[in-house]
Amino acid sequence: MSAEKLEPILAQKLEELKARGALKGAEMVITGVKPPEGKQGPRYFIEGFGDKPFLRMNSNSYLGMSLRKEIVQAEEETARKYGAGPGAVRFISGTFQPHVALEKRLAAFHNREAAMIFSSAYATVMGTITPLIDQETAVISDELNHNCIINAIRLARPAVREIYKHLDMVDLEDRIRGAVGRARRVLVVTDGIFSMRGDYAPLNTIAEIAHKYDPEFEGGITTAVDDSHGVGAFGATGRGTEEYTKAGGIDIVIATLGKALGVNGGYLVATGTIIDFLRETAPFYIYSNPITPGEASAALKSLDILDSKKGRELLDRLRGLTKRFEKGLTNLGLEIIASEHPVVPLMVRDTARTAALVQFLTQNGILATGLNYPVVLKGDETIRFQVSADHTEYDIDYVIGVLKKFGQEVSM
Repeated sequence: MSAEKLEPILAQKLEELKARGALKGAEMVITGVKPPEGKQGPRYFIEGFGDKPFLRMNSNSYLGMSLRKEIVQAEEETARKYGAGPGAVRFISGTFQPHVALEKRLAAFHNREAAMIFSSAYATVMGTITPLIDQETAVISDELNHNCIINAIRLARPAVREIYKHLDMVDLEDRIRGAVGRARRVLVVTDGIFSMRGDYAPLNTIAEIAHKYDPEFEGGITTAVDDSHGVGAFGATGRGTEEYTKAGGIDIVIATLGKALGVNGGYLVATGTIIDFLRETAPFYIYSNPITPGEASAALKSLDILDSKKGRELLDRLRGLTKRFEKGLTNLGLEIIASEHPVVPLMVRDTARTAALVQFLTQNGILATGLNYPVVLKGDETIRFQVSADHTEYDIDYVIGVLKKFGQEVSM
């Protein structure tokens, strides 16, 4: 069948995306990595820029794990033992010993009964939230939750869907009360760290509210958090927003292996019964290959490092560099959203200026993410910087210096 009639329709849709400023366009291709040298952390080479090195301030690799030799070695050794890929979905013959070992380690790390790994964090959310929702469920979700949560709720079609104002616990409580008599059970779902802003959900308060109203629903209230940007980057020992807020009573924690842990894949931890149910019902788990055995071993090694003295040192370093960067920005008179989390949003609040600043940063060998309307509301245009433990003080000061230079040349 010819696609001749379809292609003009798709081309028109692409033009509409471009007109709205929502077209992502060509992807930047990394062609090589230069190891840390002297005062500088790692640098990256980009296709089309020749041998010009770039400082990466837009990576989710908060602890620099992806470049650690022992993690690369763990993946290589396991790939030699088991092969490059699993060759099947889990329930056929795609479950390998490193998968089982990783799930046990993740459950212990989060002090839960069981864990379950997926091919990605996005797949984890889609594979977790949707099967837990039925026509007797009310879902109550933060308005700034990640796209994966939004799509999981849409796919599930709950009896009641409520969106509460960002981090507004009064509004959350009102919406839970409003669901009484309209649903048999409730699922409250939130991001832990909100990736565009670096702010965090008060999971302690959310858990307390859920506990307060749990008796009002025959099936109770279940709480779920996607802490993909929190685990490994937030909390005294890197256990994420749950640890940072000293929350008890969070039923399901979802996170990723592909950010602070530096590998690939996603996972959740919960009770044994919830995990057993999802293994039987989650299509993103049942019908999709898992991460490779090598990736599972690499993730195990990352967890070993994180949950050690070296991990504490990396977290302390990350927090110190983040504060150094925030202080440098505020000393320049720039507006940020301050947090202990290494996502540092610079509030530019103008589309043209945001685009100009991203271009200026690129010209000066810095990669950062510009967020313009309609990705964010008009007036909330932002440069999202992300600090990593493999940055150096020199790197942080260099970025501050470039921003100062931009301010002198073009008024911020």
